[in-house]
Formats: sequence, structure tokens, C-alpha cells
Amino acid sequence: MQKRVNGEIGQTPRKAVWKKNKATLWYYPAKRKRFNTPLFLVYSLLNQSYILDLAPGMSMIEAFTKSGYDVYLLDFGKPGYEDGDTSLDDYILKYIKKGVERALHHSRTENLTVIGYCLGGTLALIFAALARESIKNLILFAPPLDFSEPPILSKWAEALKKEEISLDSLIDEYRVIPAKLVEFGMRTATSPFTFDKLLSRIGPQEDDVYSLKKQLVGEWVNGHIPFAGAALKQLMNDLGKENKLIKNKLKINGQKVDLRKLTTNLLVVSTTEDLIVPEEMTKPLMNIVASIDKTYKRVSGGHISLALKGEIPEFLSEWLEGRSERFE
Repeated sequence: MQKRVNGEIGQTPRKAVWKKNKATLWYYPAKRKRFNTPLFLVYSLLNQSYILDLAPGMSMIEAFTKSGYDVYLLDFGKPGYEDGDTSLDDYILKYIKKGVERALHHSRTENLTVIGYCLGGTLALIFAALARESIKNLILFAPPLDFSEPPILSKWAEALKKEEISLDSLIDEYRVIPAKLVEFGMRTATSPFTFDKLLSRIGPQEDDVYSLKKQLVGEWVNGHIPFAGAALKQLMNDLGKENKLIKNKLKINGQKVDLRKLTTNLLVVSTTEDLIVPEEMTKPLMNIVASIDKTYKRVSGGHISLALKGEIPEFLSEWLEGRSERFE
């Protein structure tokens, strides 16, 4: 558990089952196991993953374990200067792929449900398109996928696409972008969106629970982590500038990421008040994949509100239960 001024975060019982460099694969056993199909969570590279287990009553992971699912969370950790050459290929193949293999071995199952949140959803989709055999279900929460019309810093994005500016040399100089610079970049990119607007979308504002949630989310928002330079350049150039992922032109370790060949059960979720990843960055995926069982769901809330409800929304519970193997 991690300490905070007002108490502890990440209180759902867990244990580490695999580590690589700064990354840790955490295992959260079900309170009372009802399903054999475990959940494998992939979070973003921009923030700390504890937002998925913020506190009792406001934890997505706690809600999953209470519903009878074993949960695995891949925490990438905080890269140091020595990790500047860590690429997108590394995150997909050396971390997500290896983490999934370890989760399958630990759970003694042949497949699992992969759940990606925000940029973690982008990474999860790339992995799923390359390694379909071990994935029974794929759930993506607000993943940025289509960068043809970015909602923030549109002039900067257009300048990057036209090669009027380049940040590669700056990234090379830093090797790993410091957390403070990542925070500055995110605040610049999301203005005029304010922290108060973000918080207004996490729930009712009239009780002590909201006050605690506001304080904890505030600490998390200000807790950005360093970003490996090699991966950032790939994301900015291959995805942001050239939009290769949604165009089926992205390659990972020389292998083409062809979304048209993705056939796994798919659920994609966006929220009505998402200030960071609006649905036009997410929904185009539905017309590309070959999945027969695919669902797009738009729900009320903001970018992180689903992670803080403390319970599994009914639509998600029904979708997941119907596609998970029962525990006898």
C-alpha cells in the first residue's frame, strides 16, 4: 500500500508475481472467485496506475475482485535516464507480451481479458492485433487511436504533420522526459481545460466522499512520471504525425499491426464529457476490425470517472460476464 497524507491508497490486497526492470505485474485475487477468465489491466505511460485502485469504494480493481474476477495489473513503473532507449516495441513485446505470458502461467488459464485504459488502451490494442491467440476479450476505455483531427494543440499537431517543427532533437537531448516537463506538456495541451472541470465529472459534489476523491485525484493528476524518449518519439511521429495505427501501417519489431485482422470479442468505451480523448479519436476503430462480437458504448462521465465509481457499471458487468468462463 502507498501512503498519503490523508491515508492509504491502493488498499486492495495484492502481490507481485513478475518484475522486469522498473515494471511490476501485480496480482489481485478475487474475493470469491466466480470466473476462470482473469483480467489483465494495462494503464497509460503518462501517470501512475494507482488511479485504478485509488481507495476503498472508489476503485475499479476492488470492484472487479468483488465481482469474482482475478485481476492482474501491469505497472510500468517510473523510467530513469538509463531507460531512454525503451521503445514502443519494447513496451509491447518485452513488457505487455511477457506480462501476459506470466499472468497466463500464474492463473493456469489459456486466455484472458485484456483491459486498456487511455494510452494503455492504445498499447493493449497494438498487442492484441499482434497476439490474438491468448486474448479472449479486449476492452478499451477511452483509447486515443485516430489522430487525424487531434482535439488539443491542433496548430502544433498540424505543424508536426507538415514537418514545420520537430521535437526529436529535444527528446534526444533529454533521453527521458522529466516528470515536471511531462506535467507541463499535459497542462499546456489540455488548456483551457481546467482541473476543476475534470473534477466536476467524477461524481456528486455534496459529500465527504467527493472531497476525499477530489484530494486523491488532485494528487494523482499532479503525479506525472518520466517518459522514455524513444517511445515518445514513436508515439508522436508514427501515431500522432503519420497516424499509422488507424491506417494499418504501424510496425512493431518489423511486424505489421493490421487492425483489420483483429477478431477477438471487443468492447470500446468512451464518455460524453471526455476532455482529453473525445470519441472521434476512438470510434473509427469499430469500422476497421474484423471482430464479429464488437460493441461500442458511450456513457456519461469524464476521462477518469469510470475508474472511480467503486462498482462495475451494469453494461460492463453484463458484457464481461457473458464472455468469461465460469468458475466451477
